[in-house]
Amino acid sequence: MPRRVPLLAGSRIPVVTLPDEAVLLRPPEPLDPIADVGTAVEEALRYPLAGPPLEELATRGGRATVVVDPPLLPLPGAPADPRQDALAAVLGMLAGAGVPAERQTILVAGGLERRAGQPQLEELLHPALARRYHGAVVVHDAEDPGLVPLGTVAGRVVRVAPALAETDLVVVVTAAETVLHGGPAALLGAADAATARAAAADSLLQTSGAPGWELAVELERLLAAQTGVLGLSLVLDHPAVSGRFRGYPYDPGADERAAGAPTRRLLNALPAVLRRRLLQGSARELRAVAAFAGPPAVAHAEALLRGIALRGTSLAAPVDALVLPLPWKAPHQPREPLNAITAAATGLGLALRLWRDAFPVVDGGSAVLLHSFSRTFGDGPGAPYRALFHLLRAGREPEALAEAEALAAADRRALAAYRAGRAPHPLLPFADWASCQPALQRLGTVVVAGCRDAGAARALGFVPTHSIPAALEMARGVAEGEAQIGVLLAPPYPPLVVGGA
Repeated sequence: MPRRVPLLAGSRIPVVTLPDEAVLLRPPEPLDPIADVGTAVEEALRYPLAGPPLEELATRGGRATVVVDPPLLPLPGAPADPRQDALAAVLGMLAGAGVPAERQTILVAGGLERRAGQPQLEELLHPALARRYHGAVVVHDAEDPGLVPLGTVAGRVVRVAPALAETDLVVVVTAAETVLHGGPAALLGAADAATARAAAADSLLQTSGAPGWELAVELERLLAAQTGVLGLSLVLDHPAVSGRFRGYPYDPGADERAAGAPTRRLLNALPAVLRRRLLQGSARELRAVAAFAGPPAVAHAEALLRGIALRGTSLAAPVDALVLPLPWKAPHQPREPLNAITAAATGLGLALRLWRDAFPVVDGGSAVLLHSFSRTFGDGPGAPYRALFHLLRAGREPEALAEAEALAAADRRALAAYRAGRAPHPLLPFADWASCQPALQRLGTVVVAGCRDAGAARALGFVPTHSIPAALEMARGVAEGEAQIGVLLAPPYPPLVVGGA
C-alpha cells in the first residue's frame, strides 16, 4: 500500500506518495544530552584519551590559540550550539592554568569559506561571556601574505596562520561531524588556500580513501613538533524540531501529523523568501551527548565513531535509487539559499558521502535530488559560483576545469572580495563541485525532482523532472525492472552504515 510522507524540497514541504516497498531511512531518536557541557568538557581535558592534560600543556603566563571552525554541520543547525559552551569551558580552563584572557586568541579557521563577519563572531560565545572576554579574535585569511611556513607535505610547503605558529599551545575545539569537518581538519582551515583545497575524501565517515584526513593528520604532526597541541571534540546529536513537527523525521507517527499540519500548507503557499525565513527561525535544539579530548586526530576519531554509532542508520544493501531531500540553505557560512552548484554539493557531496563500508547506491544507480534547482546566484557571495556554472554549462572536461581553477585562484578581484569578507574564496565552488565527483563516478543518473530550471540541471549533467512521481518512475527505468528505492526523509542526514545489522 502506498505511503504519504512529507519530505523537504528546498523551502517547501510536499507530501510524497511512496511505494510500500520503499526503504525509509530515518535518523534515530534523539538521545539524552549531557546535562552540563562545560563540566563534561573540563572532565575530558583533565583526563584525555592520550597525552598530557591541558594543565600540563599550558604555559603559565604564556600564549594559547584556540582553533574553532564555522559550525557548518549539522545541517540545519540551531540557534543555541553546544560548541559555545565548550569554547567557554576551554577559555576558562586556560585562565585557570595561568593563561590570562589577554594572552588567549580565538582563531576562526574558515578555510575557503566566506570570512566570518561580526554576526558570525557574536555567535562564538554566549553574549554574557563575550562581553567579559578580553582576548583576541582572529578570522583566518587563506590569502594573507603573512602566513607562516610550517613544513612540507606531499612535496608542497604548507603555510598556516601566524596565530598557530606564534603560540605556546594550540587547542582545537570542534564537533566530530566528518573526517573533513572538525578535529585536525580545522587546522586545514587555518592554512593557505591550496592546502585547504586539497582536502578530499570518498567517504566522509572513514579515513581510508580520504587524502584530506591524511593531510590534516600530517599538518597536526608538523604543528605538534613545534608547540603543544590538544583537541576537544564534541559528539552532537541530530537537531530536534519542536512544535507541530516535533518528532519528525525520527518518529514514524510524526509523518501523518506533519503531513496534515495547516502550517505546512501555509508555508508552501508563501513566497520563497518568507518560507526560508520561517524555516530558519523555526525552533530547533542541538545538544551534545559526549566530549573527548586528546591529540586532535585521536579525540576526533573516537568522537566520530561514537557519533556514527549513536546517530547512524543501517542499510542492509545498496539501493537502486536514493531520494535526497535538500534543505533551504547551503552548508556554508553565512547561510545562503542553495544555487545549482551548492544544491548538487549538498546532495551528492554531503548526503551521499555520509556512508561507511559501502556506497549506498548500486553502481550505475540513480540519485533523486528534491529541489527547484534555481540558477540564481546573485552578486557578491554568488559571483564565484556563477563563473563556475557558466564554465560547466559549456563543458565539464577535467582539463578545462583545472585550467579555470588555476585562473580563479589568481583572480585579483575575486581574491579581494574574499579577503574583505564579501564572498567566499574563488576556489570554494571548485571544491564544492569536486565533492560531487565520488558520487557521480558511481551513479548512472542524477534526477532533479521538482526542477523549475531545467537548463540549470542539464548544465550539470542532471535530468530535470517536474514531479517526484516522474523522477521515481525514471529511476525504475534506469534499474530496468523492480527497483529498490531508499528515501532519506529530511536533513539532518544520518550516517549510513551500509551492510550493517
